[in-house]
Amino acid sequence: MTALATEAAGRVLPVLLFLLAITVVAEIATLAGVFDVAAHRAARAGRGRTWLLWLLVVVLSTVSTVLLSLDTTAVLLTPVVIAVARQLRLPALPFAMTTVWLANTASLLLPVSNLTNLLALHRFQELGLGTHEYLALAWAPALAAVVATVVALAVLFRHELSGRYALAPPAGEHDRWLLAGSTGVLVALAAAVVAGVPPAAAATAAAVALVVLTAWRDAALLPQVQLPWRMIGLTGVLLLLVLVVAQTAPVETLTRHLSDAPLWQVPAVAALLANGVNNLPAYLALEPALDHDPTRLMALLIGTNVGPLITLHASLATLLWRDRCRRAGVVVEARAFAARSALVVGLAVASATAALLLRT
Repeated sequence: MTALATEAAGRVLPVLLFLLAITVVAEIATLAGVFDVAAHRAARAGRGRTWLLWLLVVVLSTVSTVLLSLDTTAVLLTPVVIAVARQLRLPALPFAMTTVWLANTASLLLPVSNLTNLLALHRFQELGLGTHEYLALAWAPALAAVVATVVALAVLFRHELSGRYALAPPAGEHDRWLLAGSTGVLVALAAAVVAGVPPAAAATAAAVALVVLTAWRDAALLPQVQLPWRMIGLTGVLLLLVLVVAQTAPVETLTRHLSDAPLWQVPAVAALLANGVNNLPAYLALEPALDHDPTRLMALLIGTNVGPLITLHASLATLLWRDRCRRAGVVVEARAFAARSALVVGLAVASATAALLLRT
């Protein structure tokens, strides 16, 4: 148990440092108006057509998740999207569901998109592989998961997404230098990660650059940056939980089974465990049986990234998203959420798994 705790802590602590840095980046980008301007420009680009606005929100949610992590989309983008929908007198729930579903299902592509990806990248590096090899395995399942999610959203909310809306009011006033600089830093961060720069180093450099820029342009914004101490605390609790879960007979049986099970079973089992417990302990519990093969690790990520959507506690991002919805006055009922999300999970996990199988 002690060895497991030491090994898990040694891997998770650097991930938490990345989480701190990327949160600073996302918070300053929000204060600079990046999400506000993007959402309002999407509303104007939609030209009064609800379905076109929704497609632009899909793009915005996907890009936000891929570049800044699922937590950024769930926590920071969701309130902006809800506010824009209400300004346009559109139902807010379809847009809120778009952000939370894509926050999870679009979180496969880059190591920075999800904490579990960073944990997997550590195993990739132990196998002599890096970011480029990760991307080569991830792009097809990631694309399949996003497409499946978009199809499910379009079918489930086809009535709400029909019709038109009046043109949106312009975004609020923002400092041009801070807005442009924040946008540039986000682009540079994405380029650095794709180029193979360690995610924690890239995120830290981006955070420092944005803090300096903000101190120059509007230092009064810096005290408004909210660090995710609650999320870090929850992650610490989940780390303790995995130490217990990994030692239970059912999980030990699962890991023995998965070590040589057909590839398609890996994401299915991982998704079930993630919804029963949470995706982070599910990943850490099942990883030891699969860490010898990068393809099986990617299959595990499909289950723990795309799959944890049926229960609200299956991922931290979904819990935080529900809290943001509650604050915005959007009611999310657990049973209705589970019923809709089960369809998305089944379709997205199956599509991503099929894409991975076709690539191997």
